[in-house]
Amino acid sequence: MSESESDYFTDGSEDDFVPTSKKSTKKNASSKSKQPLGDATNSTVSSSRSSTPKPTNASETYQKLSQLEHILKRPDTYIGSVEKTKTEMWCFDAETESMVFKEVTIVPGLYKIFDEILVNAADNKIRDPSMKNIRVKIDAENNIIEVMNDGKGIPIEMHTKENMYIPELIFGNLLTSSNYDDDQKKVTGGRNGFGAKLCNIFSTQFEVETADLNMGKLYKQSWTNNMSNVSKPKITTLRTKKEYTKITFRPDLSKFDMDCLDNDLLSVLRRRVYDLCGTVKNCNIYLNDKRLNISSFKGYVEMYVKAIKERSPEPEPQDGTIKNFTTIVHEVFNDRWEVAFAVSDGSFNQVSFVNSIATTSGGTHVKYVSDQIINKLVETLSKKEKGKKKLMIKPQEVRDNMFLFINCLIENPAFTSQTKEQLTTKVSQFGGKDKFVANDNLINRILKTSIVDKIRAIANANEDKALQKADGSRKSRIKGQVNLVDANKAGTKDGHNCTLILTEGLSAMNLAVAGLSVVGRDYYGCFPLRGKLLNVREASADQISKNAEINSLKQIIGLQHKKVYTAENIKSLRYGHIMIMTDQDQDGSHIKGLIINFLETSFPGLLDIPGFLLEFITPIVKVTVKARGAGGKRVIPFYTMPEFEHWRDTEGKQCRWTQKYYKGLGTSTPMEAREYFTALDRHLKRFHALQGEDKDYIDLAFSKKKADERKEWLQGFLPGTHLDPEITEIPISDFINKEFILFSMSDNVRSIPSVLDGFKPGQRKVLYGCFKKKLRSEIKVAQLAGYVSENTGYHHGEQSLVQTIIGLAQNFVGSNNINVLKPNGSFGSRAAGGKDFSAARYIFTELSEITRKIFNPLDDPLYTYVQDDEQTVEPEWYLPVLPMILVNGAEGIGTGWSTNIPSYNPKDLVTNIRRLMNGEELQEMTPWYKGWGGDLEPMGPQKFKVSGRIEQIDSNTVEITEIPVKTWTNNVKEFLLSGFGNEKTQPWIKDMEEHHTTSIRFVVKLTDAEMQKSLRIGLLERFKLVSSLSLANMVAFDPMGRIKKYNDVLEIIKDFYYVRLEYYQKRKDYMTDNLQNQLLMLSEQARFIKMIIEKQLSVANKKKKQLVALLEEHNFTKFSKDGKPIKSSEELLTGDDADEEEETQEQEGDEDVGNTSVANIQEGEPEQAAHVPETIYSSYDYLLGMAIWSLTYERFMRIMQQRDQKEAELNALLSKSAKDLWNQDLDEFLAEFDKFLLRDEQERESLASNGKKKSTKRRAKATATKDQPNNKKVKVEPKEKKSTSAKPIVKKEASNEPQASSSSKPKEKDDILSFFSSSSSSAKKTTKPSGRATSNKEIETITLFSDDDDDEDIFNLNSSSSTKVKKEAKSRSATPAAEKSKKSKSSGKQSILDELEDLEILGNFDKPEPKERRTRETASTTKRNTKKKPVIIDSDDEDEDEEDDIVMSDGDDDDDFIVDE
Repeated sequence: MSESESDYFTDGSEDDFVPTSKKSTKKNASSKSKQPLGDATNSTVSSSRSSTPKPTNASETYQKLSQLEHILKRPDTYIGSVEKTKTEMWCFDAETESMVFKEVTIVPGLYKIFDEILVNAADNKIRDPSMKNIRVKIDAENNIIEVMNDGKGIPIEMHTKENMYIPELIFGNLLTSSNYDDDQKKVTGGRNGFGAKLCNIFSTQFEVETADLNMGKLYKQSWTNNMSNVSKPKITTLRTKKEYTKITFRPDLSKFDMDCLDNDLLSVLRRRVYDLCGTVKNCNIYLNDKRLNISSFKGYVEMYVKAIKERSPEPEPQDGTIKNFTTIVHEVFNDRWEVAFAVSDGSFNQVSFVNSIATTSGGTHVKYVSDQIINKLVETLSKKEKGKKKLMIKPQEVRDNMFLFINCLIENPAFTSQTKEQLTTKVSQFGGKDKFVANDNLINRILKTSIVDKIRAIANANEDKALQKADGSRKSRIKGQVNLVDANKAGTKDGHNCTLILTEGLSAMNLAVAGLSVVGRDYYGCFPLRGKLLNVREASADQISKNAEINSLKQIIGLQHKKVYTAENIKSLRYGHIMIMTDQDQDGSHIKGLIINFLETSFPGLLDIPGFLLEFITPIVKVTVKARGAGGKRVIPFYTMPEFEHWRDTEGKQCRWTQKYYKGLGTSTPMEAREYFTALDRHLKRFHALQGEDKDYIDLAFSKKKADERKEWLQGFLPGTHLDPEITEIPISDFINKEFILFSMSDNVRSIPSVLDGFKPGQRKVLYGCFKKKLRSEIKVAQLAGYVSENTGYHHGEQSLVQTIIGLAQNFVGSNNINVLKPNGSFGSRAAGGKDFSAARYIFTELSEITRKIFNPLDDPLYTYVQDDEQTVEPEWYLPVLPMILVNGAEGIGTGWSTNIPSYNPKDLVTNIRRLMNGEELQEMTPWYKGWGGDLEPMGPQKFKVSGRIEQIDSNTVEITEIPVKTWTNNVKEFLLSGFGNEKTQPWIKDMEEHHTTSIRFVVKLTDAEMQKSLRIGLLERFKLVSSLSLANMVAFDPMGRIKKYNDVLEIIKDFYYVRLEYYQKRKDYMTDNLQNQLLMLSEQARFIKMIIEKQLSVANKKKKQLVALLEEHNFTKFSKDGKPIKSSEELLTGDDADEEEETQEQEGDEDVGNTSVANIQEGEPEQAAHVPETIYSSYDYLLGMAIWSLTYERFMRIMQQRDQKEAELNALLSKSAKDLWNQDLDEFLAEFDKFLLRDEQERESLASNGKKKSTKRRAKATATKDQPNNKKVKVEPKEKKSTSAKPIVKKEASNEPQASSSSKPKEKDDILSFFSSSSSSAKKTTKPSGRATSNKEIETITLFSDDDDDEDIFNLNSSSSTKVKKEAKSRSATPAAEKSKKSKSSGKQSILDELEDLEILGNFDKPEPKERRTRETASTTKRNTKKKPVIIDSDDEDEDEEDDIVMSDGDDDDDFIVDE
């Protein structure tokens, strides 16, 4: 033995050391006849076993081993394998002084016994925090290892029970430990009582030396021969004040089949010493007397990261930018958890420690940390990031790129085995108050490492692989595409000359297939798209790869994923061109845009090839012009609405034509399809190859990251924007900005109201439908929805329309300040925010009385009406007398934009409008909600605090009498019910009662403690009766039709004011022109009659041309059909053209006689009525069409009176300014609004007192009327005197049946009597049953229309008898006579004679035979079939007392009659 070796071991005596050597040990062992147990090796045991004869009895078969014998015989159970094992693991390279990951050959058992001693030294730091040093010496040459720590020493005292010193007990006796008390929570490495004893057992020599400062002693003791022999302890007096414990041992290399400590093992042992640098805090670690320069866990981790970077450098960023990635993310979470993260080189790696034990196989602690990080990273990386696609991230892909370092303390840890390589302790048993949590700070720091790019690269590679599965190729035949009509040359060498037509659905494909009969099928194929293509820009690879439509296109066209196409390699495709064939509407534009986006995103280069992408356009409108003479018909197609409107206003005025709208491709016939393809150049447009900012605009339209830019883009949209129809090559930027933008705007148009009328299109359609139907009597909501849908071109579900109607009629607190429709039924309540309305088939509505005071009918002719297919529907916007957007407020969510505008008091709005008129400064307004009794307090420039009402009514009880506006009763009730507590929460409300009527009233009883708490917090806050109202998101379409965000309510008023004032001037101008035209027409009619009477003008026995020439000679003004003077004869057909047009009209009139029926009308084609041009003849219809018997002096005088009346009206109008007209409307509105509020208040009081709403009188009386007999004879008595208004005089047989109230509304009828009575407010009815409760047969309504004669008019509605109508009577068709001239009574016979005298005035005509009296039905039919042409002298639908004359002429020589309407 060398001198150095003698320093380590003693002979067991108190005085001398016994020198030993490796050689002498082997020699002694071999010379003995019987080996001691300690000298037994695996080889000797196995050899002796093989040479030993088999046992002959049971006693020999079953053996009992001591614990020590068992450890030596089955070592793998305790220390792991004792055989050499090849494995990859982290080692410390002494030459480079760095960590390396390499394959080594080691004996795990030998490594483990060394580890047990290290862990004991580290544990002492837990017991004694003052410990400063751990020194490790490894003498490979002499096979000696020493571990010393300067912490508290082992107590040197005799164990009272075992009768030996404590050091000998714990190092030389198995199953001894200080860790057996499971009630005591410890975070040390020891647990089972083996530990250092295993090192003793597998060592030839083992020595412990410890200093106990308390006892003042130094203790030394040694064991040899695998702990078989033990020396006596050597105890001396401690001469220093430092405590320490030192373990020195010589591993029994024979047990590990080793000759020496080789380099592989040494590199692992050195790394294990370095482990202590990272895990044992505030402690100096020495290896072979050299202090290691690692002092923290982070410094320890850096050694590994440096090694990783050397092995696999960071990948280049995918976007080409230079990034400084974070390499290590380290965080100390608390005194028990310290975690570091680094990016691995492609496989999951971990270095973890539990109580300083190296858990090389991980365990529950590693899974606990890694799962949290992985889940958070997957969740974050799977989200759609701005500018990047949503990736399908798998957890394993994240895990494979993680290198985790964990240093933790676990209470009483459990492992899979004594080797302690893998922790098995459950997470719930980790102990400690604070556990590891992957917080946002940690995740955000991890996201700054290169793991994001690595995972994206992996995900993209996986996606590319998945997408390439569906790649196409140049094949001559494609299988599995049932709907494909393939070009014969597709997939051949001529495939690049083929064109694939992509159609919008199967119906459109039929049109394309019909067109193929013209161009042939060799070079043209068709494929129908099912709906809209996927937006692939930010779609995941999973979505794209599973999209059947995209996979079909790739196969059909032959597209390959990520291949860059050029004009040269396009020959590899099956088709060299794509032609898009969609409807000419917004959805069609969206489909085109999605195809452009698909090609630009997925197949770079295709859009750079000129002529690759085409579109096929079809007409929007076709006009059929009837050519004159033998020319037949001429069809003119129009491809844009502006193009058609220009033609209509110019050339179209000179000819007779009909129009047909082509909403979709399905409207065209196969014959028309062949016409389109015959003129292919006219219908084909090319998309220009990508240029300039085209890619940016595609990205703007389809990228989610461009939301803010898209918002500004939409804000700049101007109504009327459209593509130039004449261009043949469309720049993609123009397509996006002028066509695609219309689709993008459509959602906002549906969701954001106009600042002018406060309506969205659906609401506007409902109001227009109600005005068109003149909805003055109630109708079922379901029926109204059907009517509106049919008459306004509503293209969505009727249920949505039902909700719109209900929303316009709701009047509970928090809904509408002014409901333009009446809620006749259950339209929802404040309890559920209006969502608790009844089914549409059970509830009724009608126009509110105030509605037409808001939307004055005099403005109706001024609006610009929307053209929807063949229908003229609602106006672009209405102009109410005050800004309704502020009366009822508005809410909506569109694309990129939303809006929330509060409601205001109409009277405040009127005041501010008048201040603007007077040039005064506007006053700030506070939001106002009809019927709401809460409080509003300003919280800033654009915010209000909204508070309900609550007060304490006794010591424990509060009463809630109002809740915040827009907070619904059920929400408050739900909150209060939660106060009763449940299994998890304590109750704080004892009792709660509800006493709601039209107002809110909760009575709540609280616990004593809660009452005090609520008062301390504040009752409003405690009961959540406070909310806020913001003015920061007031968005609407401005008067120019652009989206605008308003920063101030007064700004809204100003935008409304200037347009409304402008239209009052337009109203005045329009009414002035109308009155001047009427005045001129009346003057010309009076001059004409006077010239006839005075025989200055003779019209008898003259042809039409002669009559027209005569009238032109006397300079009579020409008038159009709509009553406007014709300034130039160039606007009229003259000569032969006029004659032919007149002849055509007469022929059509003859053909129509007796051929008009409801069926014919309903089954007609969807074409508008023919446009009939003005002729020189029709321009004088207002004169030549006058009734013969009206050409009298009396008629002349009456027309002069009417002319004077119109002149007075004109002068009165001219004396007023636009502001005067507006003020007049505002006065009428305010008067009606006061009535509206009074009715509303009375209804609320009635409901509050009765507890429920009563049925209206109208419904109650309808039931009574329904049972009334309808076979009573009714006679209308003649009036003794003429009165100013027609009044019914009814004589009935005696009857005890109750009569319906005269206040009920009449039901409209379809017979001629209803025509006379429908627009008359002065015609009174005797019985007026409810419009919905009684059928036509059950109605008995008699109206007397007074004539100028004394004859009786008998109308019996209960029989089919004819009605006696005198032809010469000048009765009113639309209203009863309001005034009658007092004439002498004359018989019917005298009247006929008077008529004959009138005829003689015009010349020597043969006197006509008296015509048979006709029933009203016959007269009505004849009137319809002869196509009377009205010339309106004066018309005012809303002024029911006005007498308007309509001259009816059928263009023939029959005598006509004049109707005063």
